[in-house]
Amino acid sequence: MLKRMAALAAAAALAALPAVAQTPAPLPDDPDATLVEELVVRGRLPGPAWWRVTDADTTVYVLGVPSLAPKRMEWDRAIFERRLQGANVVILPFVNVRAKVGGSVGTAFNLLRLRSGGPFEDRLDPATRARFVAVRARLGQDAKHYPTSNPLAAGVQLAIDYRDRSELTNMDPAKLVRLLAQRQRVKVVEKSYDLGPQLSGILRTPAATGRICFDEVLQQAEAGPGVTRAAAQAWAVGDVEGALANERTYERCLAVITGGRTYDERTKADTAAAIAGALKQPGHAIVLVPLRPLLAKNGVLERLRAQGYSVKTPSEE
Repeated sequence: MLKRMAALAAAAALAALPAVAQTPAPLPDDPDATLVEELVVRGRLPGPAWWRVTDADTTVYVLGVPSLAPKRMEWDRAIFERRLQGANVVILPFVNVRAKVGGSVGTAFNLLRLRSGGPFEDRLDPATRARFVAVRARLGQDAKHYPTSNPLAAGVQLAIDYRDRSELTNMDPAKLVRLLAQRQRVKVVEKSYDLGPQLSGILRTPAATGRICFDEVLQQAEAGPGVTRAAAQAWAVGDVEGALANERTYERCLAVITGGRTYDERTKADTAAAIAGALKQPGHAIVLVPLRPLLAKNGVLERLRAQGYSVKTPSEE
């Protein structure tokens, strides 16, 4: 569970949630709520949309990727494979996290505290309990699977179960890109972050905020994966606006826990720095960045523009 929780905790700043016909009121302090409209344009080339960051002698091709997508989804790779030829480096999304349970007593203790005080459904009002029981039964889980009194932790576990059962992942298409790059002997760069502070943050998150998050995840699981599948199809044909209409209840919740904004700021700064570093070597490179942090105000592309780099949109390809 810890490894899967870590993998999901990485996506703390990606696309929006319309799990039902109307979007719930936003949680406070969502770092990716506002997009830079001029960057949200449809691609002109076949397949997913690309942005370009350039200086005098280098081009970095930036592929915006979904925060959540069906496993093994199909997409037109012709442009990607052409750009992979001769690339200096492929930089994957900075969404990998790890929990140093073996080396951190605090992290292990936090995990134990998050998994105590349950079953969680015993703390719910009758109407919500009935909805939750129906969803967890559909997901093949019993009450003991949610042994926590923490509503945010329960929401995290429910999101994991829903995504697993629906065959959704936040690791594609990066897994395929890594494989294709390795086959071409192109250098691959990834980055990992320690999950320990995020676990501590979950414990310190007010119960009222945690309950909002749990309710939104429950609503998402009731609605099913249709929104994510439709957004993935839009992404595959360069429809950026459609691709952004993706589920991210879980990610928005993680962004408001204690330490969540610091984590978001660090990943965006590190990604922008990695792109700037790739621009120092003449030639071209490929970088994958989750769509929301790529296109948000004070996101990755805005930071690079502020540093003086030229940024071209998919409509300028």
